[in-house]
Amino acid sequence: MFDWLLEGATVVDGTGAAPYTADVAVRDGRIAEVSRDARITAPARQRIAAHGAWLTPGFVDIHTHYDGQATWDETFSPSIWHGTTTVVMGNCGVGFAPVVKGREAELIKLMEGVEDIPGSALAEGIRWGWQSFPEYMDALDAMPHSLDFLLQVPHDPLRMAVMGERAFSQRVAGAEDIAAMRTLLREALQAGAAGFSTGRSDNHRTAEGKETPAAEADAAELCGIAGAFAGLDHGVVQLVSDFDVLRGPDRFDAEWALVEQLARAAGRPLSMTWLQRDPGGAQWLAMRERVDAAVAAGLPLYLQAAARGIGVILGLDASFHPFAGFPSFKEIAHLPLPERAAAMRDPARRARVLAEPSERMAGDGTPIPPLVDILLARIELIAGRMFPLGDAQNPAPDYEPTVMQSFLVRARQRGCSALAALYDHLAEGDGRQLIYFPIFNYNEGSLDVVGQMLRHPRALAGLSDAGAHVGTICDASFPSFLLTHWVQRREKDRLPLERAVEMLAARNARYLGLADRGTIAPGQRADLNLIDPQRLGVGTPQLVRDLPAGGRRFLQRGEGYLGTWVAGRCVRNEQGLTDERPGRLVRLGRGG
Repeated sequence: MFDWLLEGATVVDGTGAAPYTADVAVRDGRIAEVSRDARITAPARQRIAAHGAWLTPGFVDIHTHYDGQATWDETFSPSIWHGTTTVVMGNCGVGFAPVVKGREAELIKLMEGVEDIPGSALAEGIRWGWQSFPEYMDALDAMPHSLDFLLQVPHDPLRMAVMGERAFSQRVAGAEDIAAMRTLLREALQAGAAGFSTGRSDNHRTAEGKETPAAEADAAELCGIAGAFAGLDHGVVQLVSDFDVLRGPDRFDAEWALVEQLARAAGRPLSMTWLQRDPGGAQWLAMRERVDAAVAAGLPLYLQAAARGIGVILGLDASFHPFAGFPSFKEIAHLPLPERAAAMRDPARRARVLAEPSERMAGDGTPIPPLVDILLARIELIAGRMFPLGDAQNPAPDYEPTVMQSFLVRARQRGCSALAALYDHLAEGDGRQLIYFPIFNYNEGSLDVVGQMLRHPRALAGLSDAGAHVGTICDASFPSFLLTHWVQRREKDRLPLERAVEMLAARNARYLGLADRGTIAPGQRADLNLIDPQRLGVGTPQLVRDLPAGGRRFLQRGEGYLGTWVAGRCVRNEQGLTDERPGRLVRLGRGG
């Protein structure tokens, strides 16, 4: 007797093989039988007609920031809306463990600044009850969840726990400090942690505008900590670095040398953020060249690539918009949204705003990175990369618009400045208009560069930042976008369906060392998605206030998912999310 089976599904099995039609049966949370040649006639408690629908493995998202949200949200929303069944947290060197009792607020300020998660939501929502990383793991594992999750140990909390105030002053870690951090990481890895992460981006700031604690960690510190992997056969290293691009291209070689030193010291797979930056548009090519050479020399390096441009959604009620620093706008910023928009339409105020300069946004006391001021100073030019995000007639977002749809062209057609065109768009109606601004991966006005990245053999589908930057993005929708835009709709250079699914599932699972998921085969976990390809869509981003303390975030619900199962239990169906909570902490080095 099977628990349930799917009849006549178009199976995209995650291996990269061409899709095929089959019946798939599930028992005790695992795939029990896959029959391509004949129907499965053995009895089952439930039979589901799946003719014409894609059946894929559940997707594995290796780059999320649910570290705090996981303590109050059982469902890992919005990832659950896009076919993801396993998430990895603790990325970019930030997180909530280890922590010294009484200093929890410092970690909240760090996460609020780096990952744009409202500090009030974190302060009210997180149910603290741990100090060590293994205690954090136990605390999350004891809570019910819809999806499986893995935890990486973030560098910044490690440094803060060991070095205290010295961690924030960019003091060089001494030998005793490094040994203590290595001991804490080893303890976590032996408890089943998935790896170690570190962040070296000039754009990352605490809520008070300070550099993140480990941003300038030297090779001795990084390699010394990485010694914790010695003798272990599990764990990965995740790194984000902009290679000091804002300080000049001559810094790249030294930063890259540090990446290779860290990979050698850890002896484990290392993945890093891969973007076409601006400024620094050629850096992604240098990274590709260096990775190819390093892999040929035996280093296990990988590149985390996004499915589309990396940028922000701007709006009057979002975390940011172009007029936030204008004095005449600040006078009305406190008004309810519809009144704010109406006040913006006042001709006198409009004239004042457009005639005055914006105040400096970045600096001490604010997490806003220096890049924002650089971009605002060039807004008349970069408006060629700013676009309306949907409208009443066509609410579906277009993530590969042409320059002809940009506010730069709109402004020229109207005979006004780009700033005026942006202002008038945001001031329309009740103020809910949105602007899409792909900052990275869009220097040429298309996603051609992304296509090259996705086809690289060391590319991993990543960078969704799910759970983070909640007031500016909703890139947890990357899986749905990959399947719609790159597989179904793009006019050129489409990806084969089987390749896209392999990237979303098996490739990421194998990178992590997970052998029990990522493909559809007997014995594999029944982490599955049943998808109607005719109805598949990313959904429209909507600002909702469902975070603790009334915090707001963008939520995007994928469309066309007929069912998502975790360990054989349905966590999402056509009606919405279910009450099933089969998700658990996956502890590596303990048999999965």
